[in-house]
Amino acid sequence: MHSEVHSEISEAGSTAAPTPPIAQPVALPDAPPQTVKVKNKVIDKKFIAVMATLGGAESLRFTTHKLVLDHELDAGAPWVASVPPNEHLVTKYAGIYAAELLVAYELKKPHTWLPGDRIIRKLWWVYPAVMVPIHIKNGVRSIRTQPPSCPASECGSQ
Repeated sequence: MHSEVHSEISEAGSTAAPTPPIAQPVALPDAPPQTVKVKNKVIDKKFIAVMATLGGAESLRFTTHKLVLDHELDAGAPWVASVPPNEHLVTKYAGIYAAELLVAYELKKPHTWLPGDRIIRKLWWVYPAVMVPIHIKNGVRSIRTQPPSCPASECGSQ
């Protein structure tokens, strides 16, 4: 190609710079129709709100129960021999909450192999919704705990 351009320049007797050949436009084939696949978001605002509410309710229950045990131990209640350390309780209850979170996530996530998956995915929130009032009720009950009507020394001797 270079020799052809050079020979054309020398034949014409022109010293001007050669112009590059212009490429002809090529017709591109039609693009296949694009199908937009909507992803099923598992972790959305509703999921975060429901699971945060469950976490808050569980925290209320566990914290108030621990405080009741601490107060009863300090008061010398004979039915409280010891109170588990905070680290143990945090680890235990964090594991339980993580399992509940994982189950809710898996229930909400689509599964092609599972028959009736659409119905199951719609009901992922039932367990957290049922457990929230139970945890709140238990937490409020712990908050309302009254000291024993008799001193610990007298209650233990009966």
